[in-house]
Amino acid sequence: MEDITSLEGPLESIDGKLMLRIPLAAGGQALVACSRGIGVVDGDFLTVVIQPWLSSKLGVSAGSMMTVDNRNGKFNICPSDERPAA
Repeated sequence: MEDITSLEGPLESIDGKLMLRIPLAAGGQALVACSRGIGVVDGDFLTVVIQPWLSSKLGVSAGSMMTVDNRNGKFNICPSDERPAA
């Protein structure tokens, strides 16, 4: 059985870049290995810069809620479904 970590948080605008800052203590440590090449550990956070082409493709901006997980050993990112359940 696969051990999946899934976290949700807002995109932040820092120095003109969209970033996800994932607290290591909240489970972000489990995402470090699969984020190699796109994320860096910065103090107590795993920081991932969301490139303009990706934010455009996903339709997200600063303040958008995002979900990240390590399903299938990959770093997966998508906008959170903020619509109320029917």
